[in-house]
Amino acid sequence: MQARILEVCVDDADGLAAAIAGGADRIELCSALGVGGLTPTRGFMQLAARSPIPVNAIIRPRIGGFVYSDDEAAIMIADIEAACEAGLAGVVVGASRSDGTLDRAVLERLIKAAATLDVTLHRAFDLVPDFDAAVEMAIDLGFSRILTSGGARHAEAGLPVLQRVAAAGRGRISIMPGGGVRPGNAAAFLAIPGIFELHASCSQPMEPNADLVDFGFSPANARRTDADTVRQMKAILG
Repeated sequence: MQARILEVCVDDADGLAAAIAGGADRIELCSALGVGGLTPTRGFMQLAARSPIPVNAIIRPRIGGFVYSDDEAAIMIADIEAACEAGLAGVVVGASRSDGTLDRAVLERLIKAAATLDVTLHRAFDLVPDFDAAVEMAIDLGFSRILTSGGARHAEAGLPVLQRVAAAGRGRISIMPGGGVRPGNAAAFLAIPGIFELHASCSQPMEPNADLVDFGFSPANARRTDADTVRQMKAILG
């Protein structure tokens, strides 16, 4: 049986430490998780590279959609090179065309820059008009896995699509549910044949600092990675 893997997304040094303490198997390294995750800083990459578990950095240069200009593609390539230089295990990338289909030309450039790194296709996949075609492209391009909520805002609502794409990719690419995955629903994803990786923030709400919120330095609904929640998720994965 394929070993089950818990990937925890983090966006600060405390979150990284909590995920490792809780027993995460792999880290998705980000900044700004409140907007879905942006590229982490070079310094954060260098810190994370000293972790005892694999760390994959998301490469997303800005908020919003995934249609990128040539300048933005160049930024992403430079950030992938930074991840390589830092010694990270992999990167998490995605790019779309204006019609929502995956942008093969940009993805080929990003994968070439990643060289031997592990490469995950991120949730740009959730916006595609044809999931089956996107799975085949991801396989053809050489992605290790697809991070997806099944085309829904939250993965629990995307279960039918997750079942379909897991069947389509089984034995050829890993389908990793993410987006609202938590201890209370993890078993439903693991029950899908072929799914053995889960992606979660394992976070809990933080007590807001009123002054920081008033100044716009912190969101009112800030969250932090919680080691106990990581442990709960790991217990479910077995």
